[in-house]
Amino acid sequence: MVERVMLMGHSAAPVPCRLIAAAYRDEQEAADKVTRLGPGVDACLFASPVPFELARRAGVLTMPATHVQLGGAALVAAIARAALDDRIDPRRVSIDVVGRSEIDEAYVDLNLPSSEVHSREDAGPIGTITAFHERLMRQGTTTGALTSVQGVADRLAAAGVPAVPIRPTAAAVRTALHTAALLGARYRLEESQLTVVLVEVPTLREPVRRTSPRYWRDELRLSLHRLLVQEANRINASVWPIDDHGYLVVGTKGSIAAATDGFRVMPFAARIRDELGLAVEVGIGMGRTAHEAETHARGALARTQGGKQTQGFAVDREGRALVPPPRTPPHPAAPFKPKGIEVLTRLAAKLEGGDTVVDAESAGKMLSVTPRTARRLLRTLVDEGLAWPLPPNRTPQPGRPRQLYRLIVEKLNR
Repeated sequence: MVERVMLMGHSAAPVPCRLIAAAYRDEQEAADKVTRLGPGVDACLFASPVPFELARRAGVLTMPATHVQLGGAALVAAIARAALDDRIDPRRVSIDVVGRSEIDEAYVDLNLPSSEVHSREDAGPIGTITAFHERLMRQGTTTGALTSVQGVADRLAAAGVPAVPIRPTAAAVRTALHTAALLGARYRLEESQLTVVLVEVPTLREPVRRTSPRYWRDELRLSLHRLLVQEANRINASVWPIDDHGYLVVGTKGSIAAATDGFRVMPFAARIRDELGLAVEVGIGMGRTAHEAETHARGALARTQGGKQTQGFAVDREGRALVPPPRTPPHPAAPFKPKGIEVLTRLAAKLEGGDTVVDAESAGKMLSVTPRTARRLLRTLVDEGLAWPLPPNRTPQPGRPRQLYRLIVEKLNR
């Protein structure tokens, strides 16, 4: 069947495309074949509904997919071949995979009754489908089987049950190829859709206090810009600073989706938090033009700034929030317990000489915790706006430079 598809592909495809063969001995291998192909294909065409359904249930279809239809002319041809077999009465047979409505329609076209035709639409394991046909045959309810699964046909033949495989016609193969090529072309166009990402840093948006040196903000902006450029180069995107606290990243839907696990994770946020100790707000927008994409990105950013949604930071080109289904069942959210004020209070009580600058080591000694735990607590203070990360000290010694934080103890008096 795969060979037939490959031979017909170049003449049947409506757009230029490259066909990749993925033959298998058993339909159960279909999901593994799709996984191995990975993102190297734009659309999948399955030889029948059975491998398509198995791959769909396995959750490996991340691209458009379709299958060769076995109803219509393919089913009529199988019924005709069954009528030529002296052992089979086509009015008393069992049929798998093909939908009941398609079966009734084919029998009406042939002017045959279908009241004694038994069907099973579910594409289950080969053993289960084989048992369905054998049981009806042993009971004397049917005289043979019409099967869409080659493995079932082989087992029925070995068991002495008359079986006729349902094979797709050349027209069905051409139609399926046409559909798959169009799905792939549309998928490529959608992946190339213009996408804008707005990144804002709340820490840089806050007004500058007299006690805060300006140089650390300037160096922090440079460090953040450098990090965003590195991330953008990795996904073939571009970066522009738009004001003193925001940046604009322009790419394609495909490149941004790859960096966000299919719009499930905010882009750049984890690395910015780990390396600079900053919390960022992100909005992603798509559109037919750059202006439309940026407008949608600002709308998504306003939604995330409200702090009410952990997902939905991306908006499609129609202006609808893009919230992909979670990979795992969601768990009830634990009640929020602010810890920043408590940690800041404990640190402020042990500060000496009015110095409000600490690092992980000194903070760990004040809190009686390890430097690793202190570093995590200091990042919590940054996320809650209770501390500012200062530019890392540049030292000739190898290793990570010491990260300093300025505690905003003024907020304890509010």
